[in-house]
Amino acid sequence: MQPIHHRLTPFTALLLTLAPLLWAGNAIVGRIVHQMVPPLTLNFLRWGLAFVILLPLAWPVFRRGSGLWVHWRRYALLGLLGIGLYNSLQYMALQSSTPINVTLVAAGMPVWMMLTGWLFFGARIAQRQVVGALLSLLGVLLVLGRGEYRQLLELRLVPGDVLMILATIAWSFYSWLLTRPERASSHAPEVRTPAVRANWAHFLMAQVAFGLLWSFAFAAGEWAIVSAQIQWSWPLAGALLFVAVGPALIAFRCWGAGVQRAGPSTAAFFSNLTPLFAALLSAAFLGELPQAYHGVAFLLIVGGIVVSSRRPSL
Repeated sequence: MQPIHHRLTPFTALLLTLAPLLWAGNAIVGRIVHQMVPPLTLNFLRWGLAFVILLPLAWPVFRRGSGLWVHWRRYALLGLLGIGLYNSLQYMALQSSTPINVTLVAAGMPVWMMLTGWLFFGARIAQRQVVGALLSLLGVLLVLGRGEYRQLLELRLVPGDVLMILATIAWSFYSWLLTRPERASSHAPEVRTPAVRANWAHFLMAQVAFGLLWSFAFAAGEWAIVSAQIQWSWPLAGALLFVAVGPALIAFRCWGAGVQRAGPSTAAFFSNLTPLFAALLSAAFLGELPQAYHGVAFLLIVGGIVVSSRRPSL
């Protein structure tokens, strides 16, 4: 087995930046349509559409003896954590919590990522990672407080915030599991790891296939427990298409490839770009111009990424 070398290159940084940008759009769209479709059903419809779009590229993964079946436990777990749990919990959080609270809770991703790696995957926590986490978190707080920290003191946790904490923990485990290479198999080289560029669609489909089953089970439970309704409309159809293609397929592809190249701990700092992008996109939709604190926050977040990704001098 060849060792995995984690390195942050400009292309890797681009991959890890595009994913938060698309996820910021996902949070905004999820909030817009939260009264049109139940949250768990939204997640199922999103990934069902993504499955259909991805199928022409990845149908060989369903062949008998492929890695999907050989390593089905691995992909069932990845599908549960990254597709079933994280996305469902996020959409549920947007039902009862404000966007500022949700993004504030999600800003703890680097901390959860470091703790998960240390407790369960034998990863060491370097001092530069702690410093980088503090810098990035300071930038996020600056955005969420709109340049005034007094607004942060008025925030209170609601059930949606607790759900987002669980979602963040699930995503931490998902990201670390992406770096765990499976045993080589002559039966299915096409789904070994997402690091092989030609195999990304197969690897993603292996997760989506199981994630869709988890999402269906959660959505079925939702319809059995509550009085669920879907208000079909063209705006809802457009929203579903966006969240299926952008935040789902493209963002998951970029994040998976970025984590493989940079490592989970470094990649986690890029997730702090999501609330910054969300603030900028919200301001654009509201017709508001960016403020000075947006620029300061951007420098702090990027500074945290740079500090955390620096290699120790020999």
